[in-house]
Amino acid sequence: MAKHGGSTMLTLALLLGVLALVPTVVQSIGVCYGVIGNNLPSASDVVQLYKSNGIGAMRIYFVDTNALQALSGSNIDLIMDVGNENLGALASDPSSASTWVQNNIQAFPGVSFRYITVGNEVSGGDTQNILPAMQNMNNALSAAGLSNIKVSTSVSQGVTAGFPPSAGTFSSSASSYMGPIAQYLASTGAPLLANVYPYFSYVDNQAQIDINYALFTSPGTVVQDGSNAYQNLFDALVDTFYSALESAGAGSVPIVVSESGWPSDGGTAASASNAQTYNQNLINHVGQGTPKRPGGMEAYVFAMFNENQKGGAETERHFGLFNPDKSPAYSINF
Repeated sequence: MAKHGGSTMLTLALLLGVLALVPTVVQSIGVCYGVIGNNLPSASDVVQLYKSNGIGAMRIYFVDTNALQALSGSNIDLIMDVGNENLGALASDPSSASTWVQNNIQAFPGVSFRYITVGNEVSGGDTQNILPAMQNMNNALSAAGLSNIKVSTSVSQGVTAGFPPSAGTFSSSASSYMGPIAQYLASTGAPLLANVYPYFSYVDNQAQIDINYALFTSPGTVVQDGSNAYQNLFDALVDTFYSALESAGAGSVPIVVSESGWPSDGGTAASASNAQTYNQNLINHVGQGTPKRPGGMEAYVFAMFNENQKGGAETERHFGLFNPDKSPAYSINF
């Protein structure tokens, strides 16, 4: 991750007119915009809700034309997923990637595309398609003069293993594809997108994990890992990813937390109070980075709305910061 430049360095850069060459730390909070509900506001209303709350970045999980039209001219940065169902075509046919870029990016010149996500938590045999699809997508963007848009993939915590964080590696089931992906990201300067959920780690390991460690409310160090002290589980999970990248020879690759959140209802420790505590603390924390990578970081809260048609456990329908009528599910300050 890029490091802070000191004030002297910044002044010199301004004098020399080379400010763009100075490494900067990105720190920002976005919110994932899920649409698996039958009672959600229009895309134009959603974009206005982002703007009125000072939310400067969004993630969408497929090519949502309504959202793209509403985002045009908004200056909201966007992560857009290609959809897992498209990986095979994008991996096998470079022209498919070129057509995708033409239809879904070039057709929306007023949208501030930041990252294209080639697969979200891909599993099974489809993992072999991630890297070739990323390569074809990168080539298509370059050919279109859009190499400023970075291409990555979004992975779950399940691709890593090891404790403490310094012992992190890519898990045995994931190392065969994650190693080459990590090396490729290092070559392109793109981040790895990671979905990081202390909530699920806590629920699955309540005997070992104190809820305060998961909620950013521990009063002091919980895990001492060499010279790094961990007061919250979020940092430990992110730094496990960093150690895994280092072990794969790709320590220069930054992490962007592409999802993180806490449910307000529907299961163990799922309450509005806990959700508010976690998400507000996450928003307040991103400027600090982690013990391994201090400084700013990018993170995306999941999700903007409670999605009443989402499958899975009941908690899956209660991750929203807002209700479908646009009222806050609980107080939050961006």
